[in-house]
Amino acid sequence: MIPEIAIIERNTLTALGLQTILEELIPQATIRVFHSYEELIDDTPDMYAHYFVSISIYFEHTAFFLERKPKSIVLSNGDPQIPLGVPVLNSLLPQEKLIKAFMDMRTKGHEMTHHPVKAHSKENMPVLSAREIEVLILVTKGYINKEIAEKLNISLTTVISHRKNITEKLGIKSVSGLAIYAVMNGYIDADSI
Repeated sequence: MIPEIAIIERNTLTALGLQTILEELIPQATIRVFHSYEELIDDTPDMYAHYFVSISIYFEHTAFFLERKPKSIVLSNGDPQIPLGVPVLNSLLPQEKLIKAFMDMRTKGHEMTHHPVKAHSKENMPVLSAREIEVLILVTKGYINKEIAEKLNISLTTVISHRKNITEKLGIKSVSGLAIYAVMNGYIDADSI
């Protein structure tokens, strides 16, 4: 059976570069490039053995790719703060290292992720309080501490304390990392960020 691979990437150069590399590594594969999620859906989306998807498209359509988690590989731009729980391929690596990372992923059934942040299992998932979740949601929506305090009717010091606790529990310091965590754990919809 000939493997079919989908590349879902808005950046034409990135898509074509990855297509060229994959054609060299897996000459028997049929590789299709889609510049949007909608193009993929207009095709036959479930026929592919693997989906190489840009991180932005992944976050816009997380539910689709999580259902196809064993087949999905996210193309990142080297951000080490991505707690996805799916394989991540750093598209900024030099060609030799990118090929090695891909081959390592392929030989291991792409169980590994290419970033230092480990996905939490359900058993050791950090537990955020209801108030910390409210603060997390407002942070991901772009509110500053003072606005969060006013919105939740709590003091500025309390907001700062909650943010510190969230950062310590999750081990994520950047707002973008917190947003990714919130989306991945269903606290907020990607469209509302």
